[in-house]
Amino acid sequence: MSSFADSSFEQYDPSMPQAGLSRSTKRTPMACSFCRGRKLKCDGKRPSCTNCDKRILACVYQPVNPPPEATDKSRSQ
Repeated sequence: MSSFADSSFEQYDPSMPQAGLSRSTKRTPMACSFCRGRKLKCDGKRPSCTNCDKRILACVYQPVNPPPEATDKSRSQ
């Protein structure tokens, strides 16, 4: 009779990647206005994403301007 520690079974470690499984998701370069406003995962399909197709909405992609960089002018004086 063998104990559990003596067995040849490997323990499952969730931090280790499993063979043939991928946890990474492809990031969409730009979300449409509706998905961005509702904080939904936009698939980025053109001319209309899946979320907008389901709701029969006009799918509009608008570029988002990056926030202006904070400059501390009080230190430069």
